[in-house]
Amino acid sequence: MTDFNNENRGAIWKNEKRAKDTDADFTGELDVNGTKFYLNAWKRKPEASEKAPALTFSIKPKSARQGDVPF
Repeated sequence: MTDFNNENRGAIWKNEKRAKDTDADFTGELDVNGTKFYLNAWKRKPEASEKAPALTFSIKPKSARQGDVPF
């Protein structure tokens, strides 16, 4: 079986650990040219303009600080 290449791809899932309104709605991982990143995303607020993005993102390198809990 061939290994799947995840380079330059990412995925997000519903944040099951969300405890307060400011926590990300979705969390995941992203790979950019072999560098791994944590990915957080928030849904657009109901009162936001229709021209606003449906999600906003925050991206942080996984190697930024050892021992950090990403979410």
